[in-house]
Formats: sequence, structure tokens, C-alpha cells
Amino acid sequence: MLNTVNTELLHRRFKVMGKSSPLFYERPLQLVRGEGVWLFDPEGNRYLDVYNNVPHVGHCHPKVVAALHQQASTLNIHTRYLHNNIVEYMERLTASFGEDLSMAMLTCTGSEANELALRMARFCTGHQGIIVTDFAYHGNTEAVAELGTGFMPEAKLTKRVKSFAIPDSYRGVSGVDEADLADRYVAQVQQAIDEFEAEGIKVAGMLVCPDFANEGLLTVPKGFLERATALVRKAGGVLIADEVQAGFGRSGKHMWAHQWYDLTPDIVTLGKPMGNCHPLAGVVARGDMIEAFSQQAMYFNTFGGTPVSCAVGMAVLDVLAEERLMENAVSTGAYVSAGLRKLQQTYSLIGDVRDLGMFFAVELVQDLTTKQPAIAEARRIINLMRERGVLISTIGVYDSILKLRPPMPFQPEHADILLSTLDEVLYLVSQETSA
Repeated sequence: MLNTVNTELLHRRFKVMGKSSPLFYERPLQLVRGEGVWLFDPEGNRYLDVYNNVPHVGHCHPKVVAALHQQASTLNIHTRYLHNNIVEYMERLTASFGEDLSMAMLTCTGSEANELALRMARFCTGHQGIIVTDFAYHGNTEAVAELGTGFMPEAKLTKRVKSFAIPDSYRGVSGVDEADLADRYVAQVQQAIDEFEAEGIKVAGMLVCPDFANEGLLTVPKGFLERATALVRKAGGVLIADEVQAGFGRSGKHMWAHQWYDLTPDIVTLGKPMGNCHPLAGVVARGDMIEAFSQQAMYFNTFGGTPVSCAVGMAVLDVLAEERLMENAVSTGAYVSAGLRKLQQTYSLIGDVRDLGMFFAVELVQDLTTKQPAIAEARRIINLMRERGVLISTIGVYDSILKLRPPMPFQPEHADILLSTLDEVLYLVSQETSA
């Protein structure tokens, strides 16, 4: 059993952060160091990180750390002065998008990025209504919490947000083929538009994660997002793609998850992996929208996109290219997926396996026919994995989907540890369930 809980530190945390501040695992884990795909506790035990996408190119990557140190030792200012780092980074960043997405604005967090995107969408369209899924999460500010249909109280009170059912091919209506399923979800988006119109509210846009990550890394019915976007644009709105989880090559074949679809968003929001744990986030959008918004709003962020942040951001882009991490997401991602599907053949707890490059979802069910979610089993599994030195978590409406989202340098040798440990834990939980 790894890592004894530091009860003194835990009680000190309760006193200053409150007992409801989230902590992973039944036995909270204290960490003191990170390196690559590994995390270490005070006793020197190491844990395989199969959860954190923030250290995108690996915990404490030496090239990223060196870039931060060098620029922080030289100069750090805000963006109202000219600095080469700021311009060069934004040139390199926007070059990775389609030509319509030509300008960027930098923030510190994904929440700020999504709030800025909302402001821009509402300003440029002159409308207020936003459409999201019925299990959405896009950040923590008041404006963004209004969209948080998954678990934010503000979402229950707003009149400016409407939702549609998550476009889930696994839990969709049984006996309905993919085309009909897409029709049903598209109809719900149209219904949201119609309800806004009936209430005198026009649609400013639709905000979705292109990988539908918090909803469970869904397999979306083919054509749904393209058709839903067309409806939103016809109603005068725009598409905002939240790439905070899936961006920067995690999907493998594309730098951005929206590039898997036959569409180009009007606005894209970025965060988490952008600075490899340094607070760097931003918005990339159509140039005409940024120009129009900036002329009136004079957007400015004291700590967003400083020379230090941009040095870090460029180092992340360098490492992604130099270490061929997108290619690794394809090859190692396929290796992990194959291993998970092999486990699926052995354990009836696994109802579905979904993957997108270096991102995996393992949906657990108590019954393969009814698809009743295995909520308690999922919780048991992530805690048993933690005790054996492998860190994963859960997602989805029922919190019954194992979420596997390791740093991009994750290799087959690490995957073998993940898969063998998961095999051991699944066997144990299956035995407990059948006893």
C-alpha cells in the first residue's frame, strides 16, 4: 500500500481550504515531485500519471523549465509593450489553425478564455443565447459557470443558456441507427434555438468540446456537429470550440480536435496543456471578430501572455515537434486502445472503450444489455489503482467512466504497467461483485 496519509497536513488544509475543497481518492495523495510521466510522494514512492493533461509534454520538462527560467531572469512585462516573444508565439500558435482563425488573445486560464469567447460571441452577434450540452463544464467564473449544466448551480437559474442531450452513440436510443440518432440530437439543437426565439432571445453561439470530454469522450453520431453548427449559424450564432482538454496534438492525427470534423469554428478556446503547468491560456478566432471586439472592449490581461508565458508556450510547441509527440499519440494511443479492448473481452464490467489519440474512456456497466452504470465499481477501481501506483480518474454523467489522459510522452512500457495493473484490479473488483 503506497503512501500513508499526512493527517496533519490534511487537517491544516481543511482549516484554510474547507472540507469540501475537492481531493482525489479516498486516501488523499501528497506529492512532492514530478518527472516525465511519473509523480513522487514524500516517501519516494512513484506513481504513473495516467490522468493529468496539464503537464502536456511531461512533468517538469527540462526544456520548458529552462525557457521559463531564462526569460524570468531577463524580463517579464505585460502585452502593452512590444516584445518579440509575444508576437512570435502568437504567430506560431495561429499558424497551426485554418487560415480563417488568424488572430489570438491570451489569458491565464481556460475559464478566462471561455469567458472572453462568450463576450466576443455576444458582442459580435448582438445576441445573448448560448447552447451547450446537458452535461457541460467550461470553467469556474460566474459567466462560464452559467454554462455548467453538469454540476454548476448558476446553470439552473440562467435564462441565457439552453442545452441538448449529450450526443452519445453508446447510450443513445437503442435500436436507432447512427443517421437517425444524429437526426434526434440535431432536432434538440433546433428545439433550443426555437425556445430562445419564443422567449425573445437570439442565439449568440454554441459552445462545445469537440471531443465531448467531460461528457465521457463520446463517439458522436456522424454529421451531428456539422449540422448543428449550420443551424446555429443560420440563427445568427457562432461556434465556439473548447480545446482546453483535447488540443495541442492530444488527438494524434490533428493538432486540434475540431479538425476531425468537416467544419471550422469561429472561436477556439485553449488552456491546461498550453503552458505545461504554467498558467497560459487563450482564444484563437476569426480576425474580423477579434478586430471588431478589440476596438470596443480594449481587452487587456495583466498576466495573460507575458514574455515568460510565451517563452514557455514556444518551448511546449518545440518539444511537441522535436519529440514527435503527436506521432506518439497515434502509435502509443493505438497500443493502449488495443490493450483496453482486450480487457473488454475478459471483463463484462467494461461496456465500451473509446479513444482519441492519447485520451481514453472506459465505460463501466453492471449489465451489458441494460448498460446500468457501475458507479461504485468505478470508484473502487480508481482507488485500487492509486494504491498500486497508477493514477486515473472518472468522468461522465454517472461518474462511471474511467478517464485515462496521460502526459504525451507516455510510452508502451508505461502502457504495460497501466494495463497489467488495471487487469489485476478489474479481476479483484469482478470477484467482489460476483461474491
